[in-house]
Amino acid sequence: MHAFNLQPKPLSLAEQLADLAVDALIDEADLSPKPALVDRRGSGAHTDLHLGLMHASALALWPAFKDMAQAAIEIGEVGLPLREAIGRIGREGEQEMLATTHGVNTHRGAIWALGLLVTATALEPEFGNANSVTLRAARLALLDDRYAPRPLSHGAQVAQRYGARGAREEAQLGFPAVIQRALPQLKRSRAAGHGEQNARLDALLAIMTRLADTCVLYRAGETGLHTMQLGAQAVLDAGGSASLAGRRRLHELDQQLIALNASPGGAADLLAACLFIDRVESGNGAIQGAF
Repeated sequence: MHAFNLQPKPLSLAEQLADLAVDALIDEADLSPKPALVDRRGSGAHTDLHLGLMHASALALWPAFKDMAQAAIEIGEVGLPLREAIGRIGREGEQEMLATTHGVNTHRGAIWALGLLVTATALEPEFGNANSVTLRAARLALLDDRYAPRPLSHGAQVAQRYGARGAREEAQLGFPAVIQRALPQLKRSRAAGHGEQNARLDALLAIMTRLADTCVLYRAGETGLHTMQLGAQAVLDAGGSASLAGRRRLHELDQQLIALNASPGGAADLLAACLFIDRVESGNGAIQGAF
């Protein structure tokens, strides 16, 4: 058979979901101008990150996301076997990420959030609406992985110190920052004709207005957190990122957070989760077709 006559093999459900997760990470990284975060302009408040590294990290995680989805398909139900399977796959994916980035933590929080959401979607792709997916993810997050290492991450340490809700608790509650803030704001800004990039920026800002971002707390304490939350709300109050006044506020927030060395990495992870769920909801029929 002539090579040009070959038809591409249809992607499996697991492969489709891994594609969506990686696309969400790359779209989050590319989104500009994000306050104090890596984007197309530069490295924000970071000295060890750049956009190319974020892309490479996201692509390196594709096998882990695919394997998590496949584990969900094979095991077929929320329970300890699935929780421990995706925990193991996630840790292996983290090691692959660190090998790709030469030890730089680019997406550790995103592996947790997107891994749960990919798994939850693969369990019941016919129920791909946001509330159903996040509820299944929460049920998984509430299970204790007996094989998980016990040393506390920086985020967990900060969460304990400040009484903040860390990434684990956010997932266990069903991702309220995504369901209650990011997705509604994304849809409102789209409906107002603000354009896709501005709608995504507004969704990020909506997360930042209330999130006790442990990345910011770790790097800049409560001063950094209050600056982030108040500054994000000021942008939205000024008309959002699609307005001239909102852009000025966004620039001010960017400069303030960089001066404080405060990068809202937790909010960025949740924006990626928002973009993933949004894609699953809008493209649910195509996903079902692979099942």
